[in-house]
Amino acid sequence: MNRRQALAGLGALSGTLLLPFSALSREKTAEKKFRYCLNTSTIRENANGILEFISVAGDAGYDGIEIWVRDVRAFLEQGGRAATLRQALADQGLVAENAIGFAPWLSGPVGLEEMHRDMDMLAEVGCRRVAAPAMGGDLSQPLDLFEMAGLYNQLLDLGRRTGVMPQLEFWGASDRFWHLGQAAMVLCISGDPDARLLPDVYHLFRGGTDFNALDMINGRFIDVFHLNDYPDPAELPRTDQTDADRVYPGDGAAPLSRVLNYLDTSPGEKVLSLELFHPAYWKQDARDVASTGLRKMKEAVEKAGLA
Repeated sequence: MNRRQALAGLGALSGTLLLPFSALSREKTAEKKFRYCLNTSTIRENANGILEFISVAGDAGYDGIEIWVRDVRAFLEQGGRAATLRQALADQGLVAENAIGFAPWLSGPVGLEEMHRDMDMLAEVGCRRVAAPAMGGDLSQPLDLFEMAGLYNQLLDLGRRTGVMPQLEFWGASDRFWHLGQAAMVLCISGDPDARLLPDVYHLFRGGTDFNALDMINGRFIDVFHLNDYPDPAELPRTDQTDADRVYPGDGAAPLSRVLNYLDTSPGEKVLSLELFHPAYWKQDARDVASTGLRKMKEAVEKAGLA
């Protein structure tokens, strides 16, 4: 993809992605609702493998689960079968909403082929999406967002072929790809209507994105939103916070009502996925943690006036 092609591709999204959402229809639809999902990072140290993760999420009452590629791979390498995981999900009434993986797709053909293998594996399990963080490439150089968009277009083509769509993810503590604005630029350059962002409350805050910037993104391009909270920056400065500092929704300083109302007025169903890495939670019973997380997500939705 050269710059002329990239700029031409902006036309596919220019009328939607970066319009302030206030300029679009904010009418709620009768069928619109949130789906509640458990990212297995939340219980990864106090539950034993992917089958137990599925059991815990289902017993707690979640609609879906966000699995990790490494856990699926470990299960299969130990002799497990994809059909067993599909059946476990069906037995619990769960949807495998997304997968967290780290294939170095920015490295070009080799990284893209690794992502392709991950997608094929996830398709066998019945997972419909996979995260695409900024992995691979020349770490000594700043990211070329035009080049990144071209590689993301190739990922989207793989997604359409496998049925597992890549969700562009940015990490707030990264020194390469940390801001909502960078992610929006990649999607605009891509110009692909199947492009999607995977935002995270903590990463928005940690990377210095103003939460008002959400209104500049058409929420149609978001399917999954990582829901969590973070300590008051007056007590723990933003740049000192890490993944381990994330807390249950409502237990920190994040403007969750602001985020949830933005999602509520965005087109399409939204998956709220609880993604935490708190060492204290990992020392507790996994089922208690999962149940508490679901309750706190629903309380946040109720507090936002959306229940």
